[in-house]
Amino acid sequence: MFRTLRIILTSALVRGILGQVIGTALGYGFIAGLRALRGADTPWLYEPALAFGAIIGVIGFLLGTGVLTDWLKWIVGRRTPLRHGAPEGRPEWSRYFNVDYNHKVIGIQYGVSSLLVLLIGGTFAIIFRIELAQTGMQWLNNTQFNTLFSAHGIIMIAAMLGGVGAMVNYLAPLMIGASDMAFPRLNAFSFWVSVPAALLILSGMAVGGWDTGWVGYATLSLRAPVGMVLFLLGFWIVGFSSIAGSANLLVTVATMRAKGMSLFRMPIFVWAAVATSIIQLTATQTVGVALTMSVAERVMGLNFFDPSGGGNPILYQHLFWFYSHPVVYVFVLPGLGVISELLPVFARKPLFGYRWVALSSLAIALVGFLVWAHHMFTSGMADALRVPFMFSTMLVAVPTGVKFFSWIATIWEGKLPKNPPTPLLFVLGAISVFLIGGVTGPILGTIPTDLHLHDSYWVVGHFHATMFGGFIFPFFAALYYWYPKMTGRMYNERLGKLHFWMMLPAFWVMSIGQMSVGLLGMRRRIADYDPALGIEGTHVLITLSALVIGWSVLIMLYNLVFSQRMQPVADRNPWRSRAPEWQIASPPPEFNYDVPFEVVGEPYDYGLADTTYIRDVTPVVVPSGD
Repeated sequence: MFRTLRIILTSALVRGILGQVIGTALGYGFIAGLRALRGADTPWLYEPALAFGAIIGVIGFLLGTGVLTDWLKWIVGRRTPLRHGAPEGRPEWSRYFNVDYNHKVIGIQYGVSSLLVLLIGGTFAIIFRIELAQTGMQWLNNTQFNTLFSAHGIIMIAAMLGGVGAMVNYLAPLMIGASDMAFPRLNAFSFWVSVPAALLILSGMAVGGWDTGWVGYATLSLRAPVGMVLFLLGFWIVGFSSIAGSANLLVTVATMRAKGMSLFRMPIFVWAAVATSIIQLTATQTVGVALTMSVAERVMGLNFFDPSGGGNPILYQHLFWFYSHPVVYVFVLPGLGVISELLPVFARKPLFGYRWVALSSLAIALVGFLVWAHHMFTSGMADALRVPFMFSTMLVAVPTGVKFFSWIATIWEGKLPKNPPTPLLFVLGAISVFLIGGVTGPILGTIPTDLHLHDSYWVVGHFHATMFGGFIFPFFAALYYWYPKMTGRMYNERLGKLHFWMMLPAFWVMSIGQMSVGLLGMRRRIADYDPALGIEGTHVLITLSALVIGWSVLIMLYNLVFSQRMQPVADRNPWRSRAPEWQIASPPPEFNYDVPFEVVGEPYDYGLADTTYIRDVTPVVVPSGD
């Protein structure tokens, strides 16, 4: 027990947090000291000092963890060979608390962090949902309510980004036959720089919070409490992490695919990861500009968005949504890739229209850059611009529809098991939930209906259906499906199914309830509502559904944690998959493939006789023709 505690307390994570605290204090003290030399008073929450301290604190975190050590040694001409395995004299599990360059370790670090952040964001949602279950203010005031729902939004965004990082980092190199990512040090940096960013966002709640929602709209952001500055800086650093990670993934896929793995022989999830990385690499820079301008306006007195000084708040919305609409597909595309990856395995037949599904991911990424202004139909946009953006928004339905038709055709006359395992249940649930998000989206993309429903709870219901169906359900499907690969053990099937059957109907009630109260006039981002609307009973159902979803996620976490010790060792290929990662041991070796393999066939030829996808890997007998 004491040894375990000592290992944790001397880990890179704890050193990083200590470095962030020290760096923040030094940065704040530096600005305060300069003011003292000039004879000026410095309030306790002086924004320029707090902002500078936050930046130095992030650098202190990175120095404390040691994630910059190799690069600093390289600068002065010292050799920096990549080290693999746990630190000397420490157990294997200690790798997850320290800087490690193995893509599988980093993927699990992303995944665990994502689940922890998901719990925090979900807890905030339950707190303000209980407040909304009755009219009148029960136990929160307006400021607390606004801070909670604003924090819920950005924290859940960060959690989903972490989930994307988990799946892409762990799976992509395995799926293409690579030993690791192209730039292992950059890969570790991408994860570790996101940790102080999350701490900045959470600490912003302790110094006044912010009441702008996760969008951080100017001019609200210019008048929000001091916690707004920490939110903006944390958001900026999360984006920086995304850019670094996406560049790494694109280079990895471009240069490290196995022999014979042409683009149209890649697993469909890798196509989704590539499309996602293209969005992250290009669009994230735009929101970085918007956040930088907001911080400069608050801290340095520059003027970009405040109309009283000649600024234009609509400029912020253009910059923000040019990133933030495509970023929806950063979550959704990997989730849809998981659905397309798993369905052929369980249907025991080829993925219908593989090439069309692959290219549809790129099409969604491309069209996603052309629709941002549908978020601004009510912002005073010129009529001549509204119509083109309405049509481009409708165009997104085409490549998305390609995926739906592929899934239906893959299921059609397939051989789905009579007792579906948990991953398949979550895949089918994801399709049903994403369909709700899909059919309710065009209503918001059409000008006349959007003018009526904008900023109503219809938007809340639609967005949650899109995120749950497009990412959360597929993410849970991926966790269960690849759990034997990560741990070498099976999960508890009964608990997995209990998780699903609690979560799916509860989500339907929650999402449809949110859209229903929106149609009746319930506005989003408000702490109270008129009893005359007659929607209090629906809000009670929404709140109860949120609680059930929360309990189901706790059951999943219990299942994943304790199955590592309590469940039997998994078969080498429990799903009878053709994918390369299932043809090696579980968990995979340090460098993935001891023997390089060659791709000689198609990835999804399930149920066809005499077909081979890869060779030169220790063969696993997968029955064909079934």
